[in-house]
Amino acid sequence: MLREMDFIESDWAALFWAIGSVKSLTSSRKGSDIMRAQQINRVSSRVLIVLSLVALLAVLSGYLQPPQPDEAAAAHIFQLSIVALVPMVLLFFATVNWKEPLRSTRVLAVPATALVLAFSALYYLEHYR
Repeated sequence: MLREMDFIESDWAALFWAIGSVKSLTSSRKGSDIMRAQQINRVSSRVLIVLSLVALLAVLSGYLQPPQPDEAAAAHIFQLSIVALVPMVLLFFATVNWKEPLRSTRVLAVPATALVLAFSALYYLEHYR
């Protein structure tokens, strides 16, 4: 494995190498590994929903308070939930069943909607209020 690292020339090459490694690990699954991947995918999809709803609720709580000159705790909760979404999305896509893409990615409708609403509400809160 260390020898392979000598041949990676750039950050993009490293990214593609990592994606290829995850793909090869997930494509050569057998019985119990498939069940484990499905469980991880199910948990990561639920965490995606929770984190996106936390982000939305953190932004909506800003409408209940008068404008403040400094960020409140809700802003930090929003930022942390957005940062935590990144590894969860990567974990979700690493364990998704690509043989049924529509069924697998349909779960992303709720988090995507919540995030669009959260960022839209944040934009309105920052620029027009």
